[in-house]
Amino acid sequence: QVQLVESGGGLVQAGGSLRLSCVASGRTFSTYAMGWFRQAPGKEREFVATRTDLSTRYADSVKGRFTISRDNAKNTVYLQMNSLKPEDTANYYCAAGRFGVTMREYDYWGQGTQVTVSS
Repeated sequence: QVQLVESGGGLVQAGGSLRLSCVASGRTFSTYAMGWFRQAPGKEREFVATRTDLSTRYADSVKGRFTISRDNAKNTVYLQMNSLKPEDTANYYCAAGRFGVTMREYDYWGQGTQVTVSS
């Protein structure tokens, strides 16, 4: 069992930056792909980014603006978000599972952290 706790969300103006963190419990953190998804009000949850030790993948909408990184020694995955836009406003979820871009590939989910970007 893996428990995930996100932090770092908040309110930021368009063009600003935020860094999200997700701390995982358990001793097998390094064996999981770690991903970030987001869900805006009235919309489905969508893929943002995912990372293993060897591979990284981003949604087209965030390429060049967001960076996912991980520190296996700290059981933590980060999402650095730069040049934020109002359309990035959503609840951001951390997930652990297999490397992929769909929700079904992830077995464990955090509770989410809200990101609001004002125009």
